[in-house]
Amino acid sequence: MENDDTPPPDLAAALPALLGPEALDQLRHLGLRLDRSGRFWHRGERVTHPRLHQALLRWLDVVDGKSVIRLDARRYAYVDVEDAHLRARSARWDGDRCWITWDDEREEELPYGELRQAADHALYVPAGAPRALLGRIASPAYQRIAEHICEDDHAPLGFVLVARGERWPIGAHPGPGAG
Repeated sequence: MENDDTPPPDLAAALPALLGPEALDQLRHLGLRLDRSGRFWHRGERVTHPRLHQALLRWLDVVDGKSVIRLDARRYAYVDVEDAHLRARSARWDGDRCWITWDDEREEELPYGELRQAADHALYVPAGAPRALLGRIASPAYQRIAEHICEDDHAPLGFVLVARGERWPIGAHPGPGAG
């Protein structure tokens, strides 16, 4: 009889069948947390390595409505997100278009029609396209955007963002962790 200790060619693909969906789901709870300030914690210990921190930000995603750190389609772990997945590092205007640089170092155009304001006046938008992440915009990025916010009696909160030749009503954000 031949002894073959060789693992399957794709262990990640074999794990669901070996463990079952419930056990695999439990393995994905690693004790990762992203706090309101954008710091990662693992089982109560702060993740301090700068490159690992940046990698975790870039790997953030949402699977079935749950925040995850995703390596590929099958390999991911859950992460508890206190507020938003990403925080705006800066905002810049190019003519009448606004560009946001997120803390995962990606830059994207502000999704004007999705702008929401929280009770603490921070702005929230979908971020990290095509990932379904939530981004928080506070100062100094907030200050750059606020230069283009005007009062408007017809807007839900009484304010609009003027950009791309249009007036974009600012809606209400339900609060921290609501995204």
